[in-house]
Amino acid sequence: MLSVVILTFNSEKYLKEVLESAKFADEIIVVDSGSKDSTRQICDGFSNVKFHEQAWLGFGAQKQKGVDLAKNEWIFVLDSDEVITDELKNEIISTLKEPKFSAYNVARLNFFFGKAIKNMGLYPDYTVRLFNKNFAKFDGRAVHEKIILNDGSQRLGALKNHFLHYAYESIEQFIAKQNRYSSMGAKRNLLKALTSPAWTFFKLYVLKGGFKEGFTGYIIARLYAQYTFWKYIK
Repeated sequence: MLSVVILTFNSEKYLKEVLESAKFADEIIVVDSGSKDSTRQICDGFSNVKFHEQAWLGFGAQKQKGVDLAKNEWIFVLDSDEVITDELKNEIISTLKEPKFSAYNVARLNFFFGKAIKNMGLYPDYTVRLFNKNFAKFDGRAVHEKIILNDGSQRLGALKNHFLHYAYESIEQFIAKQNRYSSMGAKRNLLKALTSPAWTFFKLYVLKGGFKEGFTGYIIARLYAQYTFWKYIK
């Protein structure tokens, strides 16, 4: 009844925990873009994992590839550093017995440098993750992809429980990933490169309560401000 779709690339760090959390699904579709670590071997240890190799197409197209490979109508899309909690698992199972919507927003609890962040607009951080693929699909964007609902779909619902996202373990990891994302989503605009970073920091640290997260909140706000600069200067 449910297929979980996961993209992987050298994803051994959290993959076993991720797959364990999703093994209640009928199948797990893993779309791998050329891993050189033990990603394939970890997947082979789960009987309901179907491993597919696919050269990188961009986030939107790569995830849609996984959706197209799934045998079930209902899809849950999970990243390789995200874990479904028991509470969310039970809610998904209950919801799919009699779904009232074509797609559902699901909350995400993000961990930065080992700390769960509940301010800064980073929680509940809703995103569409559970959907009926007959009524929804990914857009074609290479980064910051989104689910698009068909015109004939029922309105969007929301689940109560969250999943865990081990976003960044270190500042170095954050810089490397956001540098890559800023190149993929670059929108060169010199005026915004000058003004937007300061606004990003003020919004995250002051308006959205980053100061409540202590020094970690300050670091996150500074790093996102830097990402904003990269995005508009490249």
